[in-house]
Amino acid sequence: MKHKPTLSICLLMAVMISATARAVQEPPTHLQTYRQQGIDQVDIQNGRQLWNSTVNQRSCTSCHGDNPANAGKHVKTGKAIQPMALSVNAERYRDAKKIEKWFLRNCKWTLGRECSTQEKADILSWLSSQ
Repeated sequence: MKHKPTLSICLLMAVMISATARAVQEPPTHLQTYRQQGIDQVDIQNGRQLWNSTVNQRSCTSCHGDNPANAGKHVKTGKAIQPMALSVNAERYRDAKKIEKWFLRNCKWTLGRECSTQEKADILSWLSSQ
């Protein structure tokens, strides 16, 4: 009888850890918005390629670094940038307005144009897999 509370606590902890791990690994709900806008499939490899592509000597990696699980640093201001990988920074993907704000700003700065919905879905999917 003395072991029942210990077993219950262990089972409860296992369930909580499992739920937390699942929540961190699930893609951001904002991907559903892109699906509602007509994106049937996402291409994680295309997202990785876009992340690493260079246009006019600029790329996502210029500020965010090669590994999205690491913190970055803005090339002009020197301001620290929190990691982009979902596994490290799930909070980054909770606010749809912020996601769209930063896609607009960063796509224009990096690519010289707005990203398409497909490109945003691909990049977001790739970052979700990191």
